[in-house]
Amino acid sequence: MELAQLTERALQVRQRFNATAPARGGRPWTREELMQGFVVDVGDLMQLVMAKTGARPVADVDRKLAHELSDCLWSVLVLAKEYGVDLEKEFPATMDGIEAKLARR
Repeated sequence: MELAQLTERALQVRQRFNATAPARGGRPWTREELMQGFVVDVGDLMQLVMAKTGARPVADVDRKLAHELSDCLWSVLVLAKEYGVDLEKEFPATMDGIEAKLARR
């Protein structure tokens, strides 16, 4: 899948979350709440990375790691859209900037 397709899929899931929130006793999340959820996902990801290095036992760690990385990507894609960031434009520009800095070292 291309980034645009991944983003579209992420936004479809976000719409489903928003549509079903009242039935779950909630409401659609704000951008700030989306970010809070992302921080929780990053914490979960850290625990799985620790498990991959043997620092903690986690059953089925590879499947859980793939799931958590996908959760984190979902958050990044949705947050980028919420804040009007064009990742297809900005990601290559950011990588170019990093590579330019590394070339000067």
